[in-house]
Amino acid sequence: MELLANERSIHEQFHDIASFRDALARLVSMRHVARRFGLEVYCHRELLNASPMPDTPMRQAVGRLSDEKRRAAMTWLTRAGPFWDDVRRHGADDWLECRGDIVTDSAIGEAAFRTLDGVECGLVSVTPSDWDFSPVEVVWRREAEELEDRRAEVGNWRDADALENGLRDAAPPFRSWGGLRLASENRFENLTFAEDCFEPLDGVPFAESSAKRLHMLLETLNRLAGAFDADGVRTTEGQRIYQDCFTGDTALFSDSSVTEKRQFRKEMTFPHPDSSGKSLFCPWHGKVSHMTIRLHFSWPIRAGEQVWVVYAGPKITKQ
Repeated sequence: MELLANERSIHEQFHDIASFRDALARLVSMRHVARRFGLEVYCHRELLNASPMPDTPMRQAVGRLSDEKRRAAMTWLTRAGPFWDDVRRHGADDWLECRGDIVTDSAIGEAAFRTLDGVECGLVSVTPSDWDFSPVEVVWRREAEELEDRRAEVGNWRDADALENGLRDAAPPFRSWGGLRLASENRFENLTFAEDCFEPLDGVPFAESSAKRLHMLLETLNRLAGAFDADGVRTTEGQRIYQDCFTGDTALFSDSSVTEKRQFRKEMTFPHPDSSGKSLFCPWHGKVSHMTIRLHFSWPIRAGEQVWVVYAGPKITKQ
């Protein structure tokens, strides 16, 4: 389960600092519940631009809280995060709509997009607000791509008790690297895992945040591997995934540098999982910044060809 703070639920509805303080306390309580379950509540970096009271931006309203509450709120919203827009799934051109309003570039749109990608994702909202209902139904309009619209229903929690009950009913978070391996091998039908793919993680202390990041990388790789039409041409959605996640300086996936390929060619060459005596050179990788973990796989990805995931573990090219 992934949880995103719904910034749209802050829309100048409070008329005094006391009512805003109580609402913020409920939001913080939901964050505490999520953490007890090993989860985080992700917010948007623009949340501080929301206005809880008329003519009073979030930063100014938070500044009127007690010292302890002000420090905690500002640390979360400005420095610690985590921020979902750092690893956002939907693009600025995706038309996401809820009750006639465009929710692109919002937590609502992002939660819906992740849900449509098969990721269990929900919202936490401030109350009272215009978003005091659940589920939140979002439509992904795809007329411009000549594709059918898709609809997602996203759970929307507004108090800590309801969230705690919901998380108890949800699938448990990863508790070990073995749990990540089992979930990945059972779920990602477009990927083929080398038998020893996850073994390099055996000596790495388990970190749930890193496991989730690896799982997200595998989800993205799986989506790209399945994004081909009957003629073997990458679909519009596949092209978007490629542009968003495999190109640019901040891409989730990248090729190793020329120097790394020369210096670490042996380390990035793996026995072919399905052909004795053959090997696969796999410099392409996904990145997990925490603990400097990498995910290596075969490249390029073509229609009708297996995508081999050969390595999940500490960075191979670490100097």
